[in-house]
Amino acid sequence: MSKFKKKKGGELPAVNTASLPDIVFMLLFFFMVVTVLRETDLLVKNELPKADQIEKLQKDRAVFVYAGKPSDRYVSQYGSEGKIQIGDKYTDVKNLKPVLAELRAKLSPILQDKVMVALKVDKETNTGIVTDVKQTLRELNMLKIIYITAPGNEIEN
Repeated sequence: MSKFKKKKGGELPAVNTASLPDIVFMLLFFFMVVTVLRETDLLVKNELPKADQIEKLQKDRAVFVYAGKPSDRYVSQYGSEGKIQIGDKYTDVKNLKPVLAELRAKLSPILQDKVMVALKVDKETNTGIVTDVKQTLRELNMLKIIYITAPGNEIEN
């Protein structure tokens, strides 16, 4: 009888998974830190009017136009009159046509005719700005317009 027994199978030992949760949480924190959640930095006040019949908008075919007075941190730079914002910049009514045409050109060719303009207008904005934007949209034949609202009751406005 021998003192040392030979192993019967050449099996590999089980993989140690004790550090797996640490790695998963490290990856989770990494992606939480590097992910950008907001696409545009709002330069205007954006307190939306309330409505009770709302539906979700498909973002792949929408162009967002913000209108309102400059937010408190930009009042000293831009004044307190109503402004139009597309993307991260203020846009004048005169420059609205080329900017909107450029945004439409960035969409896929299939969606360029079906582009939907989403107006996010502050509830204290003058209707003159909205009328100017709508007139420019008519000239560009961008006739599908949606007003973005906050959920609620219209009586609360």
